[in-house]
Amino acid sequence: MANEDKYWEMITRQMPLVDEGEQEKFKSSKIAVIGCGGIGGQTIEMLARMGVGELILVDEDSFDWSNLNRQTLSTTEDIGLAKSEVAKHKIEKINPYVKVKNFTEHVDASNIDEILKDADIVIDALDNILTRVIVSRKARENKIPFIHGAIHGTLGQITVFLSNTKSYEEMFGLPSDGKQIDDEVIGSLMNLTSGVPPAIGPTPNLIGCLEAMEAYKILTGIGKVTVAPKILTFDLLDLASFKIEEL
Repeated sequence: MANEDKYWEMITRQMPLVDEGEQEKFKSSKIAVIGCGGIGGQTIEMLARMGVGELILVDEDSFDWSNLNRQTLSTTEDIGLAKSEVAKHKIEKINPYVKVKNFTEHVDASNIDEILKDADIVIDALDNILTRVIVSRKARENKIPFIHGAIHGTLGQITVFLSNTKSYEEMFGLPSDGKQIDDEVIGSLMNLTSGVPPAIGPTPNLIGCLEAMEAYKILTGIGKVTVAPKILTFDLLDLASFKIEEL
């Protein structure tokens, strides 16, 4: 590993924005990123470059050719390799000071406690509603900030759920709100996700950068966090569409 002094040299350009104590909070934090694809890949890379202390990376999938248009951790050499494994190795090359633990498995009730163990923040880089419900519920139960991001084509949205705000399910009026996750609820949530959504590179990568910055703001205490029920939405085909609204 490089000399410890190189950590501070690495982040020299961002230090005018924070003091050393604020950066130390980020340096000692542990962030779980659920999903290592389009949104997650960019989130993970930005967190590492900003000097995060620990990362928990979760993705059951492997890279394929259809990922190359947007998933920045992928190259043609990574086709067929597990996304979380590739992410771990690449992040360790970007920032040798970050501790990385990865899970190449599906997230469900049987492993969510282990995945989120000691996490300071959970970042949603998922592509299905059922898993978001499982993760957001556990984050709320453990009083861990849950940073939500989602895309569809050129559309994007991002908000932050805290233990004392509206929940993810309540804010979006999901049929699972207030119910146990049984077969009927699982079926209703799975019906909300149909087919493979369109995706173009800039949209997930912008959401990923925004999620990383929300995490940085929460942990360092600088800036204003976009907390639910407020939500940032945009359409990259119309830059005038960027707005924060309240649901």
